[in-house]
Amino acid sequence: MTTQRILTGQVLCFTRSPFEGDPAGAACLDEAVLIENGLISRTGPLADLRAAAPDARIERYDDHLISPGFIDAHAHYPQTAIIASWGKRLRDWLETYTFPEEMRLSDPAYARETANRYLDLTLANGTTTVATFCTSHAHSADAFFQAAHIRNLRAVAGKTCMDRNAPAALLDTARSAYDDSAALIARWHGTDRLTYAISPRFSPTSTPDQLSALGALWAEHPTCLMQTHLSEQIEEIDWVKSLFPTARDYLDTYETHGLLGARGLYGHAIHLTPLERARLSEVGAALIHCPTSNTFIGSGLFDIAARFNDGHRIGLATDTGGGSSFSMLRTMAAAYEIGQLTGTALHPAQLWWLATAGSADALHVSDCIGTIAPGMEADLIAIDLASTPAITQRANTANDIWQAVFPTIMMGDDRAIAQVWVMGEPQS
Repeated sequence: MTTQRILTGQVLCFTRSPFEGDPAGAACLDEAVLIENGLISRTGPLADLRAAAPDARIERYDDHLISPGFIDAHAHYPQTAIIASWGKRLRDWLETYTFPEEMRLSDPAYARETANRYLDLTLANGTTTVATFCTSHAHSADAFFQAAHIRNLRAVAGKTCMDRNAPAALLDTARSAYDDSAALIARWHGTDRLTYAISPRFSPTSTPDQLSALGALWAEHPTCLMQTHLSEQIEEIDWVKSLFPTARDYLDTYETHGLLGARGLYGHAIHLTPLERARLSEVGAALIHCPTSNTFIGSGLFDIAARFNDGHRIGLATDTGGGSSFSMLRTMAAAYEIGQLTGTALHPAQLWWLATAGSADALHVSDCIGTIAPGMEADLIAIDLASTPAITQRANTANDIWQAVFPTIMMGDDRAIAQVWVMGEPQS
């Protein structure tokens, strides 16, 4: 039996990247969207959609923005419980909070509890797809994939691999990292809406042997993604130099071992050398901008305008729990603030595109999600553009849709998420 649903509202349809040409003209607004069997069938005037699907259920969100669901391109679900913990610098934060909490996920029941809580929190904030690191315990990846599968989510995850410079209870080996990851790939990669990401945490916590083993695994499974961290803090770069004295630069510690490619996701990537930028752009890899994390841990300012000018693919992410919010609205606001500090006032269309279509492109799922167009999966959200009195009074003076959206970007939270649909099914 065909399931049909029509959503009315201000349906946001990007027609191109707002980083190419006038940002304000990168999208159009339709009146309604028709969903059939979990997919977007068409958009247009309500009368036309009712004529095409007279038996469809109509759900009215006339004053709301109907948008693709948010896509978080870099997160750590095991760090859910330690978000917003007071910290100093990256290594202090890892040793004080991250590693002890990740050791707690050695308990499969706690891993399942954390995965479910994390996805409840992200869905409540309008995020319908996330790419996350798990812990070094293979069952933590099983827990996340199972929780995402039950919710029918499109999701990306991988077991974190590290065989040095971490507590013994979290270490694997080059052999076990390969074997565990290969088994998880066989179990989950391509299952319904799930994608596996081979996941060395970062070069300092992997020996050259482990990096080579994971590079070999990626070559054997080229449709997998590969996620890691790159050039987040200056001290981290110095640490990498001491551990890899013959490496050309930080990126070379991945490239030498087969971990540089178009389906690679490189979190942070703030302090890149010109050669690193050139190589990443040349292969088509994605840089993942994590603005709340970069400010919270004091990492630095990612120059998004310069990286787009270099031809990079860029995604946007919370980096929870180093990032200080589960909300992609707050993440967009932080990206705007960092843009101001680096000399570029990002347009609201650019911010929204980064949190939807841009991150979908970074994760290589732009043929499935991230835009509202016929044939796309119906992962959608309804945004209340007057969710608080402060936002309402500002939005009331707006002259166009982007002026109406911007107060919600800067001041919005989960109260702005009026409804979430996953494959066309409402989540509350």
